[in-house]
Order: sequence, then structure tokens, then C-alpha cells
Amino acid sequence: MNQLVRAPERHSVWDVFNDLDNVFEGLLRPTRRNFDGGSLVPAMDVSETDHEYLVKAELPGVKKDDLEVSIQDGVLTVNAETKYENGQKENGRTIRQERRYGKYVRSMRLGSEIDKEKVEAEYKDGVLSLRLPKAEAVKPKKIEVNMV
Repeated sequence: MNQLVRAPERHSVWDVFNDLDNVFEGLLRPTRRNFDGGSLVPAMDVSETDHEYLVKAELPGVKKDDLEVSIQDGVLTVNAETKYENGQKENGRTIRQERRYGKYVRSMRLGSEIDKEKVEAEYKDGVLSLRLPKAEAVKPKKIEVNMV
């Protein structure tokens, strides 16, 4: 009765290589604890346009009050914390507990200066979304060439 997930049926010999891809897919993704055994490292997606950076960070179970975002010297830092919830009840016991608790910390240097006054942050369903507009001085400028 412990069989919760069944292995997919193989249709060809090449499916073995897809399985190997899946094994290594998340190998280097920083979702667990740092190497020093410290904070949890949230997964982040970062994209860039000519005018801004867009950042999405997974922070499951974090309350808004336990979330802090800062930008200093071109470095974006996200600090958050999930607190341990004691699942013990008077007449019950915890059989298995797999959710992670602790501090989330992630810093990354952005490629250019950010207009700190126009930064927007939203937090919904465990995902932090940031819009980080680039400062006017670093935005690409199109130079028109005149015919002589």
C-alpha cells in the first residue's frame, strides 16, 4: 500500500536518457541548506528587460511579517523565516514531518544599478515577485545616426 507513485511505462530504449536527465535536473539547484549547514536557499527566477529586472522567489509557508527584501550596493537580498509548528495534539502524535523550517536567505548581484524608489514587491501564495526598475543612467540608449 506504500506505492503512491508508479514508474512511467517505457516506450523505447531512449527513455532511459530522459530518466537520467530528470536525475540531474535539480542537482545544482540551490533549494536545500547552504553548505555550511545554515539557512535555506530559496529558488529564484530572474529575467531582464531593457528597463527592469523581474524576480520571483519561492518562499513556502512564510508570513508577510517574516519577510524582508533589501537592495544595497547593487545586491538584492531576500531574508525570510518559517517557524516550527508543533503538530502534537492532546490525543495524537506526529507520524511524519517533512516540511522545512528555518531562515531563508538569498543574495544576488544584479548587473546594473536599480532605481530603489520605484521597486515593487508582491507576495502571494508563497511566491515573492519583485519588479526592479533600472536606473536611468544604465538603461540602453539608442543613438540615431544621421546621413551626411
